[in-house]
Amino acid sequence: MAILGVRDLTVTFGGVQALVGVDISIDYGEIHGLIGPNGAGKSTLFNAVVGAVRPSDGHVFFQDNEITGLTPPEAARAGIARTFQNLKLFNDMTVIDNVIVGGLCRAKTRFWGSLFSAKKTVSEDRSIREKAESILSSLGLLELKEKVITGLPYGQRKAIELARALATDPKILLLDEPRAGMNIEETETIIEILRKIRDQGYTIFLIEHDMRMVMQLSDRITVLNFGKKIAEGTPKNIANDERVIKAYLGH
Repeated sequence: MAILGVRDLTVTFGGVQALVGVDISIDYGEIHGLIGPNGAGKSTLFNAVVGAVRPSDGHVFFQDNEITGLTPPEAARAGIARTFQNLKLFNDMTVIDNVIVGGLCRAKTRFWGSLFSAKKTVSEDRSIREKAESILSSLGLLELKEKVITGLPYGQRKAIELARALATDPKILLLDEPRAGMNIEETETIIEILRKIRDQGYTIFLIEHDMRMVMQLSDRITVLNFGKKIAEGTPKNIANDERVIKAYLGH
C-alpha cells in the first residue's frame, strides 16, 4: 500500500522540463532509492513533493490525500520530513536544541498558550525535550546532546540532522544524499542508523549517488534520466537494466 505517490508529474523552469510525466509509488515501511545522473531531476522531484516548487502538471498524493501545491511548512505538518545534501543545522546551538527545533513544528502553545497558560507551555516544552532525548537515544547519539554542533565530526552532524527530521513526527523521510561528504566509517554508521529508522516503522525515500549504499539499503529503486523515469525495480533488477547502464556509462 502506497504512503506517497506522484502521478504524471511535470516541472518546467522557463522552457526547460526538469521532470516529464513521472510516476512513482512509495510503499509504507520501505526504503525506496531514487538514483540517476547529475541533472536527472531527483532533487526537483523532492522539491515538488514538499512544495518548494510547484508542478506544471500532475499530482502528488500522501496517505490517499492529494497534497499538490502544499507549502513546505504544510507538508511538514502533514508528516513529510526533508533533509538536504548540504547540512542546515544551527551550528552555534547544542545537539539537543537542534533536535528540539524539529519538534516545535508540532507545538500548540507557542504564543497564545504562553500568554494564558504558562503551566501548559512548560509541560509541552518538557514533552518536546523528552522526545528529542528519546530520538537521540534510539540513534545512539544521546551522549552528544549537550555538545555544540560546530565541534562535531561531519558524520555525526548528518546523523543529528536525521534526528531533527524525526522530531517533526514524520510518516515519511525524504533524504537528499545522506552519505554526501562522508568517509567509509561514517558511511557505515549512517547505513546502520537508516536501518534502525526503518525498523522503527518509518518510510524512507532517499536520493543517493553512492551506488553501493543504495543497493545495500533499498527495497526498490527508481531511476531518472533527463527528467524521465527510465526504470524501477529491485536493486538486482536495476543493476542489470541496460537502460540504467547506458544512462550512467553512456554505452
